[in-house]
Amino acid sequence: MRGIVLAVVVMTIGGLAAVRTPAAEPARTDSISRTDLPAILGDVKASTSSGIPDVTVTTPSPPTGQELAGDSLREFIMHHATVRYANTATTRNLARWRGGEQSICAVTVGPHPGDNALVTARVRALATYVGAPVQSTPQCKANVQIAFTSNPQEKMHEVMNWATAKATFGNKYAGGKRDLLAYEGDHAIQGFYITTRGGAMVLNTDVALVGLDVLPVWPQISEKNLGTDALGTHLGGGSGSGIGIGVVILVVDTTKIAGYPISAIADYLAMLTLSVAQSPDHCDQLPSILDLVSSSCGSREKPKAMTAGDLAFLKALYYRDTGLHASLSRAAIQDNMTRQFALR
Repeated sequence: MRGIVLAVVVMTIGGLAAVRTPAAEPARTDSISRTDLPAILGDVKASTSSGIPDVTVTTPSPPTGQELAGDSLREFIMHHATVRYANTATTRNLARWRGGEQSICAVTVGPHPGDNALVTARVRALATYVGAPVQSTPQCKANVQIAFTSNPQEKMHEVMNWATAKATFGNKYAGGKRDLLAYEGDHAIQGFYITTRGGAMVLNTDVALVGLDVLPVWPQISEKNLGTDALGTHLGGGSGSGIGIGVVILVVDTTKIAGYPISAIADYLAMLTLSVAQSPDHCDQLPSILDLVSSSCGSREKPKAMTAGDLAFLKALYYRDTGLHASLSRAAIQDNMTRQFALR
């Protein structure tokens, strides 16, 4: 395998600016798009009206021997790779963007246009760097919708109302659909993955026309609440011929992230966009950008950008052709990451 140089995209403007105090937000249009998919920003398309900042690439610090010691890689992968409630096999079919009609097209809205453009640019640039499929032009129908708001409950409820009426949740479990999606304002960044079924057959099919499942970033149920029909399984889309990421909706509570660098928040959002990571409140031995708002890290230094571990994992996740092949197994991802670190 060719050597892979780990890198992190750093914006040349505004990269170290802290997230500002929220301002009054403009009213939004219809919450359901013409394609009958949830659109918290209205029926939106990505826009370059605020300009896409230029980017440069710098190399993150490689993992230390202590960070890679023991079982740290396996634990890191388990917490990054569709493990919580998604019904995916450990050998293949970890959810990722497939390409074709299911390529990343990101849009960000909030009170500060410069920050919005920066976040969108970082999501696109990091996706391109790790090999994820990205729409060639930013002027595209947005399937990654990121909203900075001081009223996240309103945005989350729009998606919940759509999901409980329109989408499916895979296996049965005790309680109702709203138990899975119930909004609780205890996380600074919340959201949903809408995953697609059908493998390569639906690569060039509009997402609204294929089978869909909804996976929340922060499920409000635990495995002990699963019904007897679901024992031994997890919630979410079935594995079968593969799972794709079709839509990502992320809602950022501006009242909870004041003081964080906008560049770090952007990288956190990019990580959630590129890999289905449910309940990302871990603080693994190998550092991750997901440690940024984790309650488990204590006084440990917070990352300022995607780490070497994050980028190596995403490179491995998107190593194979996303349209034709299943993803690497978790074991193969671990081997791939190990070889990347060895080539540093």
